[in-house]
Amino acid sequence: MRRSANRWWQKTGKAFFAAGLALALAACGQPQEAAKPVAQQTNEATPANASAQPEQILRLNNFTEPLSLHPGLISDVWSSNVIFQTFEGLTRIDDKGIPQPAMAQEIKASDDLLTYTFTIRDNAKWSNGDPVTAHDFENAWKWALDSKNGSQYAYQLFYVKNAEAAFAGKAKPEEIGVKATDDKTLVVQLENPTPFFLELTAFYSYFPLNTKVVKDNPDWAKEAGPAYTSNGPFKLAAWEHKNKLTLTKNEHYWDADAVKLTKIEMNMINDANTELSMLESGDLDWAGAPAGNLPLDAMPTLKEKGLLVIKPKAGTYWYEFNTEQKPFDNKKIRQAFSYAINRKDIVENITQGGELVATAVVPPTMFAENEQGLFTDNDMEKAKQLLAEGMKEEGYASVDQLPPITLSYNTEEAQTKIAQAVQDMWQKNLGVHVKLENQEWNVYYENVKNGKYQVARMGWTGDFNDPINFLEIFRTKEGNNHTRWENRQYADLLAASAKEKDAAKRKAILQEAEKILVDDMPVIPFYFKSTVYAQNPKLKGVVISGLGYAQYKWAYFE
Repeated sequence: MRRSANRWWQKTGKAFFAAGLALALAACGQPQEAAKPVAQQTNEATPANASAQPEQILRLNNFTEPLSLHPGLISDVWSSNVIFQTFEGLTRIDDKGIPQPAMAQEIKASDDLLTYTFTIRDNAKWSNGDPVTAHDFENAWKWALDSKNGSQYAYQLFYVKNAEAAFAGKAKPEEIGVKATDDKTLVVQLENPTPFFLELTAFYSYFPLNTKVVKDNPDWAKEAGPAYTSNGPFKLAAWEHKNKLTLTKNEHYWDADAVKLTKIEMNMINDANTELSMLESGDLDWAGAPAGNLPLDAMPTLKEKGLLVIKPKAGTYWYEFNTEQKPFDNKKIRQAFSYAINRKDIVENITQGGELVATAVVPPTMFAENEQGLFTDNDMEKAKQLLAEGMKEEGYASVDQLPPITLSYNTEEAQTKIAQAVQDMWQKNLGVHVKLENQEWNVYYENVKNGKYQVARMGWTGDFNDPINFLEIFRTKEGNNHTRWENRQYADLLAASAKEKDAAKRKAILQEAEKILVDDMPVIPFYFKSTVYAQNPKLKGVVISGLGYAQYKWAYFE
């Protein structure tokens, strides 16, 4: 199979296997109406002639060592790319972006959309054969809402009644609005009607944990082996740290008949040239997003040959300021550094993946107006004016008196090229000297989380199809807000949006909040992301969501 898989590359020529790197991260789709129960649908991605299939082993790249393979602890794309294959929530997003019943075979909602009742499937099982119960969901959600456990994504559960209060220690666990009334029935009460709630139940913060396994072994998720139990279409068969993950088909999965792949091999390759070369040789079947990279210098030729797939997604690439460190505790100085960047030059000459210039935070897939943005790109006159005003406020007589400035980024070619371009822009446009500092991803991200940076490359990919997902990051200093920025008016607007039932009024409230965020500039938006990849054409049925996440449940080779 590997030899035949190579032929399609040979037919297109090999002149482009020489260079560069573009990291493709994942993103989002269109807002949906209020979340109500939906009917089970038949998946149409199954091959017509299953009896004549070739070897069903998918080989791809997952870039780096996952930060964790515990659904309650992950927050990065590479960990989630594994978890979305090995675990499953009450719902699963289908190929049209609609949440469908998954672990739940029946979903009922009250007329006011404040109470949901989920009935767990009779044939829902863990990879070790244990039945999946409603208690597994209740206990998992409450585990994440125990602040001692360090779940960065606990706030995704704050839509559940008393969840935020419990996380803050102001309510007891038994007061949280999730209750298993028996093994098969889970009743969930919400703080407010939440239009996207059934999307949330397909997200990993809402995944279950095997109650018995977690109780017997708190370290169950640190290695592959008998203790690592999951409930998705695949199970973790091997974990060679910093080298490769191997998933195999989960024979206990309730919908195992729909799963055609027998194995998924996830390599950890952080060199884009190697990744593309392995695709060319047939050693990989997929290169690029959501969890791999394509060489930047190869992008034009890949486009010319029709081998590059580019899809818009709801994601925003940005730089983050540590607003507690000088000189970026000053709003005008933050604005000056943002306005002094030429985003158009970066997307046209560096990333080259169909990205849109971003001068707002929420992607245009959610706020269409944001394609125009909230400020002017490459506004040199304004940047210089604001820098002068900010320095005066802080008592700096000249740029030479600014504290030393370091721009941090993770080791990867696209990040390096963007950082070098920004360094040059700030030097030429503002007269500011900037030191560059790069680190391997896991080390880099730990430093960012712990506030050990001044300016750092980051960004966000939508978890569900609603603007609140981007805006709620900055509601408090907790969780995924690494900037240490807070604004009471901003937080109050987000709270008001949760209670507003009129969709147009809610949108207006959220847009008002975004204007505050963008004006205060704790992050510098650069561009709205796209999903960019190349693949073996014999591979079918991979579902890439509008959020940029991949599902391999229905994948197969023809």
